[in-house]
Amino acid sequence: MVVTGVVIEALPATNFKVRFEDGREILAYLSGKMRQHHIRVVPGDKVSVEMTDYDDKRGRIARRL
Repeated sequence: MVVTGVVIEALPATNFKVRFEDGREILAYLSGKMRQHHIRVVPGDKVSVEMTDYDDKRGRIARRL
């Protein structure tokens, strides 16, 4: 499942707090390709987050919009 949200806080080790349109906040980490290509993500950026059906509190930032 892919959801769009806004980065609200940058945490250590390329973790980020992301807020979705419905008000939920999750902890998301940067995907490997974004780390590999040095894509910078800062608070305020809109991002696309990939989430699993198993854990609704964590996700992976797939791309910056």
